[in-house]
Order: sequence, then C-alpha cells, then structure tokens
Amino acid sequence: MRFARAAARSVVSFARAVQGPYYVVQAMGVRAPERLYIAPQDIRTADPTVADEIYAGYFSFDGKVVETNGRSPFAITPPSPGWRRSLAGFSWLRHLRAADRALARANARALVDEYLRTRADFIDDPALEPRVVARRTLSWLAQSPILLEGADQEFYERFMRALARNIRFLLRAMASERRASDRLLCAVALAAYGVCADAGRKYEMRATGLLDAELSRQILPDGGHIGRNPETPVELLLDLLPLRQAYAARGRRPPERLLASIGAMISFLRVLKHGDGALALFNGMGYAPPDRLATILAHADASGAPMLDAPHSGYRRLQAGEAIVIVDAGAPPPPLFSFAAHAGCLSFEFSIGVERIVVNCGAPPAGAEALRRVARSTAAHSTLVVEDRSTCRIEARPGRSRPGERIVAGPALVKAARRSTASSHDLELAHDGYVREFGLVHERTLALAHDGSQLLGDDRLVALRHGARAENFVLRFHLHPNVRVMGANDRKVLLSSGGVDLVFEANAAVAVEESVFFAGAAAARKSAQIVVYGRGVKDAHLRWSFSRVEEG
Repeated sequence: MRFARAAARSVVSFARAVQGPYYVVQAMGVRAPERLYIAPQDIRTADPTVADEIYAGYFSFDGKVVETNGRSPFAITPPSPGWRRSLAGFSWLRHLRAADRALARANARALVDEYLRTRADFIDDPALEPRVVARRTLSWLAQSPILLEGADQEFYERFMRALARNIRFLLRAMASERRASDRLLCAVALAAYGVCADAGRKYEMRATGLLDAELSRQILPDGGHIGRNPETPVELLLDLLPLRQAYAARGRRPPERLLASIGAMISFLRVLKHGDGALALFNGMGYAPPDRLATILAHADASGAPMLDAPHSGYRRLQAGEAIVIVDAGAPPPPLFSFAAHAGCLSFEFSIGVERIVVNCGAPPAGAEALRRVARSTAAHSTLVVEDRSTCRIEARPGRSRPGERIVAGPALVKAARRSTASSHDLELAHDGYVREFGLVHERTLALAHDGSQLLGDDRLVALRHGARAENFVLRFHLHPNVRVMGANDRKVLLSSGGVDLVFEANAAVAVEESVFFAGAAAARKSAQIVVYGRGVKDAHLRWSFSRVEEG
C-alpha cells in the first residue's frame, strides 16, 4: 500500500513537471482582449460608507489604518503584508460601486490607474503572490462596469493589457506546486476571464478544463475542501456562484464539476453551521462575518434538514431539539494543504439554539504567527490532551520559500461510527495520534439525548502496548465568551448563557481556568475553560455530562 501511494505521488509529480512548460507556452499566447462581454456579479456585502473613507485617503485593511495624505496608497510602504495583499486584491472596489455616485466611480478608476502606473519596489511584494493576482483579476472583472464606463481609450487599453498580464502570470503560477492551495483560486480567475473576455474559444475551453481539474482535486465528494478549513468553501462559493451565473448568461457549458461542487459545498457548510449562523471553529476557521454564509445560502437552494455526516472531510454532527454537536473526526490533510490545519482531532463544539456553549479557540487573524501556533495546538481544542502534547507535529519546511508551518505527522487512523439508542443519538470515535509517543489510543463517545436536554461524554485512553499508561492527561472544554460560570465545586460547574442554564458534571476533579477566544469580531477575547484532571483516574476513563437546567 505504501509503495502504491509513493508510486502515485511519483506519477503526479512527473505529470506536473511535464505540464510546467505547457503552462508557460500557453501564457506566451495570451493577448490583451479587445472587450469584456460580461461582468460577474460580486455577491459579497458592500458598505457605501467605506467609499467616503477611501475618498478621504483612509485605507483600512488587516487591522491597520493608513492615511495617505494625498499620496498613492500603492507607493506607500505597507504597514503589514496582509494590508498590502488586501489593497492589491481590489476587493474593496465593491464599496465604491455600492456608493453609486459619479465621484465614487471616478475615484475607483483613478485608483486602479494609479496601480497600473505605479511601480512599487517592495521586496517579495505580496501583490505579486498568485492568490493576490487571482483576487485582483476577479475584482477587476466584477467591477469592470464602473471602471470602463466613460473611460478614455488610454486607460481602457492599459486596463486590458493589465488583465492579460494577470492571466499570463496565473498560467505560469499553475505550473508550480509550491502553492498548491492557491491553484484553485487561480483556476477560478482563469475561467472567469475566459467566459467574460473575448479570449477565444480555445483559451476558454482550456481554462474551463483547468478549473474542472482543480475542483476534482481539491473539493471532496461531501463538499469539504481537502485542507479541511471550513472557511475555504465559503470563500470559494462567493466566487463560484457568480461564475456559474456568468456561464449561464453567456450560454456556455460550465466545467463538469462546477455545479456538483457548488451543491456539495453548500451541504457541507450546513453540517458545520451552529444555530446562530456561525460555522464551527476547526482547522483554521476564525472570525467570519455572519453575512457571508447568509449570502451564500440566499443565492443557493439550501432547503431541507442538513446532512449529519461529511465523512470524506472528517466532520460529524449530532442534532436534537435545539442542541447541536459538531465533531472533528478526521485525520490531518495532506501536507501541501495543511498550513492552516489544527491538531484538534476528536474535538467538538456544542450549541443550544443561538447560544454557543463549548467551542474551540479558533484561529487568530493572519499575521499573528505566535498566536496561530498556540491556536493550532491540541490544548486549544475541546478534547483530551496527554502530557500537554499535541496530536500533530507542526513544522516549517526548511529551505522552502513558502511561509508557514505544515503538519508533518498526526493521527493516521481515525474512527467514527454513528448509532442510536432508546434515549440518545451517539457517536463512537477514536484516533491513534498518541500511539507513536505514548502507545495510547483516545476513544471518545458522545451521546446527545433525543430531546437535546443532555450531552453525555465518555473518554478513555486505551494502551496498545505493554506498560503504556498516561501519567498526566486532562479534558478541556473551552467555553464561548458569552458563557458565564455561575458556580463550581470539585466535580460540578454551573453555566449560563442567554437564558440557557446548564450543569456540567464529571467523575474526576474539575477546575475552571482562563482561556482565550481567537475568533472574536474585533480581537481575541478572554474566556473560560472547564478542565477535568485525569491523573489517578482508574483505567484512564473519564465520564462527563452537560445537562440543561429548566427554569425553576
């Protein structure tokens, strides 16, 4: 089996090596288009007041606000790489379009023209990253009506030449595997250009084929992304839904995988959706504006009850009454796609109605690398931790230009089975992430009562080799910042959130400790966590429960 996988990887590597020159040759043949036939709709929420801020010279991205004082924002030394990426991605043009004023449209065209004329000399300029070039291409195509309407011939030609340069750049980027996770967004931009511009049928068909291949490679049968980050399908759908409409408007046949992938991704997101409309915090998911998911569901058919299992992506769901439990029951993604993945195997989140009770810490904003390492550890998740070690080993790749740290080792075997009893819906789970270091398997059972009034948990460490035992292990239950701890003793904690009252109980010593919630709207927020100590517990077997307490 190992030989077969190695052989398959060799075949893929050889195919990529052969395709490299092909993409370069294709890039050489791209010429500036004479016209754009259609502009895909930008369905992201826009705020017209941002147009006034931009006109006044204030550019706020990535938590940084820059006042240009009359200078071009593209010639200013950026306060952070993230700020530069957002500026050069031009997604903010939608705010100027939403203002629906001649002044805002003129400002949008002037700013794009400044970018086209400015040759900023930044080392490793983030504006030239494939993902940013792809975002810039999609933004320019979507906002082309306000950019080209009333434009003079010189700007029109400069803009078309810049679009062609973007496409040549993206085709060359497709020849590289170093940024594998960027390839899908690049393919989306290439396909959007093919259907919107007079690029020729030959190019359009090739770009459609590229998108089809990347969708097949990266979108799993249940709709999750191969990198297991719930945020990735959200961002993709905000681009793929307008692209689907563009194909229909042009009367073109879309990629085979496009329609199926859109439907599967929407179903997948519903598996991870809490009652308040937010997605569960797994594998790189941080704060996400609630309007994004609502926008996606409004543009798609999302009727009926959500499916309960996304087995290919490694997520499971229990739902009864107002209660929802969402579980990470998957192994780490392939290393090339693991730069955002967390060591949270068998962690779960628990909500009742719109109140989130148990959460994971979530991911901090991009750029906070020290905090990101903490957030990726097993201890930042609501699960069992042995000897304060993570279930995955996360390391930087020495000698590689790709920044970030990927997962190089973690659980290889993760089991998940669903069953129903007379009183509850159960998930029986296990992972081997602690076998190599400690010879222990973590087994977890979660049982949600049929009426949603109680969640029962059973966690056990099982020795796979003689003498293997856990000297020190704990269960962590990170609480949402809105949850208040009303009281606690050795084995019981009273909780309250938005009128929902709960009692937590365990068969071992319990403490309430500080935690942090990285997925806050503005910044990280203080929170609490319930910690159950397993030292000395017979058979390394912990039992616990959350029970709803009715008023009175």
